[in-house]
Amino acid sequence: MDNYNHYFRELGNLPPVATLGQLSSDSGYFTFGNGIACYGRTSRGYRKKKPTDVLYDVSQDISYDAGRLLVPFDPAEVVTNLSHERYSTNGVGLFTNLLRRAIRHGYYAARPHLPLGLRSKIQKYYLRDWQSLEFPKWPVDTTIDQLRKKLLANQMRAAGITTLPFIWFWPEGAGGCVIMTHDVEEEEGRKFCSTLMDVNDEYEIPASFQIVPERRYTVTSDFIEEIKRRGYEVGVQDLYHDGRLYWERSEFERRAQQINEYGRQYGAKGFRAAILYRNQEWFDMLEFEYDMSVPNVAHLDPQRGGCCTVMPYFNGQILELPVTTTQDHSIFHILRDYSLKLWREQIELILAQNGLVSFIIHPDYIVERAAMQVYTNLLEELRLLRNERNVWIARPDEVNRWWRNRAKMTLEQQNGRWSIKGADRERAQIAFAHLNGDSVVYGFDQQAPLALTTSNTDACLS
Repeated sequence: MDNYNHYFRELGNLPPVATLGQLSSDSGYFTFGNGIACYGRTSRGYRKKKPTDVLYDVSQDISYDAGRLLVPFDPAEVVTNLSHERYSTNGVGLFTNLLRRAIRHGYYAARPHLPLGLRSKIQKYYLRDWQSLEFPKWPVDTTIDQLRKKLLANQMRAAGITTLPFIWFWPEGAGGCVIMTHDVEEEEGRKFCSTLMDVNDEYEIPASFQIVPERRYTVTSDFIEEIKRRGYEVGVQDLYHDGRLYWERSEFERRAQQINEYGRQYGAKGFRAAILYRNQEWFDMLEFEYDMSVPNVAHLDPQRGGCCTVMPYFNGQILELPVTTTQDHSIFHILRDYSLKLWREQIELILAQNGLVSFIIHPDYIVERAAMQVYTNLLEELRLLRNERNVWIARPDEVNRWWRNRAKMTLEQQNGRWSIKGADRERAQIAFAHLNGDSVVYGFDQQAPLALTTSNTDACLS
């Protein structure tokens, strides 16, 4: 049962959500109110194979019983189906899957011999239908975040509660979080890393560098140590960067052992698969604390899908830090756009949910002057977000550590005062979810919602 323990941390004695009736044997798409497309089993109505079909709205079937909210689906199942992308191959035929696999096999066999311009043309043709995809929702999908808010609102209504305390998402009351990551693909990118760190230093933007251990370039101990010495983080990126990591399970197991060894050698806590190819059901073979391979919405990635949330989430013992913005390569070489327009739109949509804004910027692709100018403009905007809107900009390992500590914090009330217990409590802040129609709004004031850009490190509120 999804009791919001890692999302709304924590909700005290709020009665749980209960499943209404016997769930269907088949899974499909349905809606829970306007614009919230879900995938899973239901006990009422019908389910469709495609999200573009006319979907049944199960919100008409919810009921209340003795303070409990009864819904005709399992929220935990739906959230897992969406975040783990268990919907993504539904409705795709065997022939289509085999054809895509054959195309990918041929492309990655030829890729080392293809210039960037030709690769970009091939990728653009392969992704030519991206604008016609309706699910997940472009350019940012917040289905899970909206679903949780709507469920909480109905849960509060069932219990007769209008205001509920919880442990805020980010430290010091930050309104959202940003992480900058750099995937180093080729020798040219590896050589450019020192210069890129100089640029980041100028704007005081921390970052992680994901390193391909074998075949692409030589990884020396001096290179790894320079990254760490300068205050940046080292992560492992795939093994060979050949697009085949997740093709076959036995081969993945073999490569995972080598990847895990490189993780120990580099002192890396984080992992990312090349080209964002992924199979979340196999993540348990990776011995890392967190992964960064799952896009929020993957319209412009070779592997379609998306996790439909802008918040970190646990997949077993691994914390997923989803990729919530479009990669630089896609913007520069697929969309042919050298502006901040798309990134600005995505930032605002993510921060509207107080979420995680995560970037992939390749050293290889910002060597050219036009791309570097866009990147420095982005860094300037991020600096403004930090200074003017209290957005936390951190390395991925810092976000991982915070989210894990937050997951273990408890909220206690004594003599009318709420307090937070647990590691990192001094950075945590109590917030309040206020019932607002069919959803909730957040605030740091128990009586009424306030703007969430205020910084307050006091971990106790009356």
